[in-house]
Amino acid sequence: MKKKNLGIHHITAIVGHPQENIDFYAGVLGLRLIKKTVNFDDPNTYHLYFGDEVGSPGTAITFFPFIQSREGRIGGGQVATTSYIIPPGSMEFWKSRLYDFNIPYIVNERFGEKYVQFQDPHGLELKLVEREEGKNNKWEFAGVTSDVAIKGFGGATLLSVLPDKTVQLLEEILGFDRIGQELDIIRFKSPGPIGNIIDLKTTPVSFGRMGIGTVHHIALRAKDDEDMMEWKNYLEDKGYNVSPIRNRKYFKSIYFREHGGNLFEIATDGPGFAIDEKFEELGKGLMLPPQYEDRRQEIEKKLIPVEVKEILD
Repeated sequence: MKKKNLGIHHITAIVGHPQENIDFYAGVLGLRLIKKTVNFDDPNTYHLYFGDEVGSPGTAITFFPFIQSREGRIGGGQVATTSYIIPPGSMEFWKSRLYDFNIPYIVNERFGEKYVQFQDPHGLELKLVEREEGKNNKWEFAGVTSDVAIKGFGGATLLSVLPDKTVQLLEEILGFDRIGQELDIIRFKSPGPIGNIIDLKTTPVSFGRMGIGTVHHIALRAKDDEDMMEWKNYLEDKGYNVSPIRNRKYFKSIYFREHGGNLFEIATDGPGFAIDEKFEELGKGLMLPPQYEDRRQEIEKKLIPVEVKEILD
């Protein structure tokens, strides 16, 4: 049996101050803060989720803000760049918006697509690329209207210490199709409508260092619990060490590290982010995992107060 993955579910990164994180992804990029919760392994730290109006699979970027953490170094076994899809014709809006917020950017081209590349406040590399694929994001905030709003992920660029092994994983095991190569970048595509592109640098890169400004892991999609169990068995049959199933409340997931160093998660599309908040209230309250609810008062005292607000350019 050969399986085929639909593409990116979410991407999780490590950043610095949580308010700076919210100001940028909500206030500047116009994404919706869809869930404010805590790190399952460290409840004294936020886990913040941003995406489209409901945090659809393929739109959610998530963050662990660690103010006291060291700065990371992007390298092998990490996502080098995360790309976002914007609607055709919206590039000038975004260039003007980045300029207004004093965010330096460059315009470049790869595989026949022009893109704008820039960094978030904590050093994460981001790109915006126009594509027809994917439905428009209905969320509108801080001057970002639906006709120009970020739709979701375009894809990610991976760095690997053993690129040949990572190619084998993407093509032969995860079922991505190789659709092109430009210089030392191979492009792979999945059947999903968004988050469907993985670019891989074929030149080996020494290991990066995890810390502020780096991606912790990239999560791929599983349709449901049954599909995820199939992926778990399939990966183990191929010799990968796969974690037990983790219940992350909004999805269930498994983790494995590929031979090139990248940490992958496979997460279910459901149940989604509306299971503990109404649509209108998404991201407003602190939603704790059940095991921490009896410690709510203690946890709330240790967390830095944050808010979603419009940012003046």
